Amino acid sequence: MPADQALAAPPADAGPFVAPRPSALARLEDLVASVLLAAMVVLPLAEIVLRRLGTSGIPGSIPFVQHLTLWVGFLGGAIAARENRMLALATGALLPDGLVRRVSLVLASAVAAAVTAMLFVGAVELVRMERQSGGVIAIGIRTWMGQLALPIAFGLIAWRTVWHASAGWALRLVPLAAMTAGAWLAWAMPAEAVASWRWAALFAIVVAGALGAPIFTVLGGAAAILFLAQAIPVGAILVETYRLAVNPTLPSIPLFTLAGFLLAEGRASERLLRVFRAWLGWMPGGTAVACTLLSAFFTIFTGGSGVTILALGGLLLPALLKDGYPERFSLGLLTSAGSLGLLLPPALPLILYAIVAEVPVEHMFRGGILPGILLVALMCALGARAGRALPGTRPPFRMGEALAALWHAKWELLLPVVVLVGLFSGWATLVEASALAALYAFVTQVFVHRDLSIVRDFRRVFADCVVTVGGVLVILGVAVGFANYIVDANVPAQLLAWTEAHVGSKFVFLLGLNVFLLIVGCLMDIFSATFVVVPLIVPIGLAYGVDPVHLGIIFIANLELGYLTPPVGMNLFLASYRFKRPMSEVTRAALPMLALRAVGVLFITYLPWLTTALLP
Repeated sequence: MPADQALAAPPADAGPFVAPRPSALARLEDLVASVLLAAMVVLPLAEIVLRRLGTSGIPGSIPFVQHLTLWVGFLGGAIAARENRMLALATGALLPDGLVRRVSLVLASAVAAAVTAMLFVGAVELVRMERQSGGVIAIGIRTWMGQLALPIAFGLIAWRTVWHASAGWALRLVPLAAMTAGAWLAWAMPAEAVASWRWAALFAIVVAGALGAPIFTVLGGAAAILFLAQAIPVGAILVETYRLAVNPTLPSIPLFTLAGFLLAEGRASERLLRVFRAWLGWMPGGTAVACTLLSAFFTIFTGGSGVTILALGGLLLPALLKDGYPERFSLGLLTSAGSLGLLLPPALPLILYAIVAEVPVEHMFRGGILPGILLVALMCALGARAGRALPGTRPPFRMGEALAALWHAKWELLLPVVVLVGLFSGWATLVEASALAALYAFVTQVFVHRDLSIVRDFRRVFADCVVTVGGVLVILGVAVGFANYIVDANVPAQLLAWTEAHVGSKFVFLLGLNVFLLIVGCLMDIFSATFVVVPLIVPIGLAYGVDPVHLGIIFIANLELGYLTPPVGMNLFLASYRFKRPMSEVTRAALPMLALRAVGVLFITYLPWLTTALLP
């Protein structure tokens, strides 16, 4: 089930504890993470400048940025654990308050602590082996020093999982004992013993995930048990985690996310809403269309629909209600529009799919443009239809106000242009373009509009971004290890053979793929699903003649739909939390939008030219 957005605010299933006032250590932790993220912005930008000056650039700049991604991601995961904001399935929110939820929290925490301790042991082993090999990042800095982020982060997460399990030490002893047992299991338990009870362990991990254990512990725990049962050390997972973290493209994810957070924390949303209302408010459903476009714009850069709902909901819902839209329609529109934009460049799911499927990122960006516009247009059409039924007269179009609003928001509107021109012109790599986007957002919000203060807001905004990035990258880090086990077990080839034996046509395959991906979208977040599911479906898609880029757009479009699918679509939970409405009410409000978006997904699936028309 999509859960990547829940980091923007304490999720509904976060447990009974409120994060304490930041201590000096917590402030230091936030500051270090923020400075590392800022360094990730500076180094690629320096490379652009130095390259234009004809120099060779900064020695080791690229590998340093890659290892900074590792530190930012996993330190962010530790901070998320400190604040009890690790990504978890929203099914925990369905548990009744009181004793049942408290007991469930302790049990889920026990499993999570045990798994995290296993990953800690694997990370220590990885660092030990790398220290023996003597690898160097650049200018004499050892590779093992970069890898230290892994054991430090997993150690902090394990301890903080124990701490948040209960308010008293009597119940904390349960996850503390489990943490000790997990470390011993990874360090010394014979493979034969693990193999004898691996199915019971996997069942316990899945149940813990349903009770609220962090998603990374479900994927990491499953991978660890399966590897240990074959006498493969847990360090094998962390080897894959490290390889992912130093992928040349991955640093673009935290940098684009930072750009989105800077826009969301400033008053960019108000300026953009003014633009869309000034230019579209005269038409039927103008405000609804404006809210849809604004939601899509923010989701492109934040990478998570929940960030859009939580950040913009307080602005957009009153605007819709003030213009006379029914409350149910307004709730449904904002819940659905929160996941629009994930197909439009430079959205993060496009980048991740390109990494996993090994297709050019530029092709994914081009392929997502028309399908993304189609889904946005369908929602705009629904808003226009609702607007026709509203009583009263619509405001007239005023060119003076439209031009004034456009001028006031010109810097925000130019951001996608700056990124895409820099990228497609060859002037900047993807990572450099993402750093440029972050710098651009920082300068416009701090110095041009002065919505943010370096002294007052720097640590807070950067730390919030690090927490979001960390929650995602920790999941990705263990998901790639789990995916590696699936590939080694020859699961893709077996699935391909079964599919070819039972599915006779491309049409039926695509229909079955839509159903399968819709279920995946309900049960997994889009980021971990990319690493676990994409290696399974790409070979099958090729066997049926489906272009890998088209397959990627189908994949992302279906997982967008999963955000809205009851009973556990994450947008439903987050909208319920943000708008303080019952889940049942939000679900009913979102059903018409869910049906319309499903039609759009079918168009994307069976009209491949929507994806391939702009490909080179």
